[in-house]
Formats: sequence, C-alpha cells, structure tokens
Amino acid sequence: MFLFDGPEQAAMTVLLAHGAGAPMDSLSMTAAARALAEAGFRVARFEFDYMAGRRSGGRPPPPRAEKLNPQYLAAVDTLGATGPLFIGGKSMGGRVASMVADALFAQGRICGLLCLGYPFHPPGKPEQLRTAHLADLRTPTLIVQGTRDEFGTREEVAAYRLSPQIEMLWLEDGDHDLKPRKRVSGFLAADHLGTMAEMASAWAGRCCSPAEHPSRGRGP
Repeated sequence: MFLFDGPEQAAMTVLLAHGAGAPMDSLSMTAAARALAEAGFRVARFEFDYMAGRRSGGRPPPPRAEKLNPQYLAAVDTLGATGPLFIGGKSMGGRVASMVADALFAQGRICGLLCLGYPFHPPGKPEQLRTAHLADLRTPTLIVQGTRDEFGTREEVAAYRLSPQIEMLWLEDGDHDLKPRKRVSGFLAADHLGTMAEMASAWAGRCCSPAEHPSRGRGP
C-alpha cells in the first residue's frame, strides 16, 4: 500500500520509505512528502513489513537494514513509475534506498537518491559508521541533513569519505527531522522543508537532464 501526494501527472516521482521507529504517516514524513509535492513531485510513501504490528498496538523492532533491501526493490516494482523515478526516505528508509540504488541506477530504472536525515552513525556512537558503501556510490544523491543531527553533524560528516556523486544540503540548526529551534536559528520547520523541497526539485531536474547524464536512461 502506498500513500500518495502531489499531481498524478507530475514530471518526476519520488518513492520514500520511513525511519526505523516511525511509520510512513508520521508527522515528519507527512510534512516532508507534502513539501515535495508542492515542489512538483509525485510522492509515494510505503512501509516495510515489520511495521504491520503497529496497527495492533505493537512496536516491533526493525530488522537489520540490509534485510529490508528486497522489500524496497519490491516497492519499486509494485509502484511501476512510468517517468523519471527517484528513491529515498527518512533516516533508515534512506539508508536502505542507498543500498539498492546503484543496481537500479545501472539498469536505468532510477535517476537518483534522496535521503532525508541520513543515519551516518547511531546517536552517541560516532565510531559505528554506516558509510562504507557511500564512498563508491555511483547514483546521483542528495542528502538533506540538519547541522545538529545526532546521527551525523556537519563537523562529523566533513571528515567522512563520500562519493563525489553525493551532494549535501545542510539546514541550519536542524535536528534529525530537519527541525530547527526558532529562538536559536530564526527559522521555522516549514522554512527548512521549503528549502529542502526547492533544492530537491532543482537537483532532480539536473539529474534528469540528458546534458548532465547523456548515457543514462530516464527511468522505467
């Protein structure tokens, strides 16, 4: 099952998966999806199977992220987007998408990867990096990160070896949900979501441009 936002005939579609502990219709996912829809995307959200228990009051722990790769690929197949497709997600959802992106990109099935709050490491455990596969990533990627995200701050990420295909958009004082503290930053959450969506739209347009990537297919 998918949740859709944005016009059915949008030029580009983005498929988003949720984070480890929050569902696809969480406040942060819904706000991000609506912002992207307002920027012109057709946004599709889906849930991994382990979240089914939440509907009966349970809160099952997520499996290891790599075990969710087949479910993400199945979601791409089921969605059946007919135009330029981007994949990604919030936190763990973006991490899973990043692990399947290169295979899909090589097949010409996606144009890029959009990660909202990438979990570079567990909170308080900066030595447990989740970046090995990002060093050689071939898929055009935009990671949107708050500067005070406890899963990877600007100072920490600056020291990581990341693929040149990865672009970083830093949102001042944003947390893991990209939310800033108004009294500190002067920004509202809506400001940051608007910036995220505007930049994502511009970036996606470049990814779809034959002049930028003349040898790549334009999606399924």
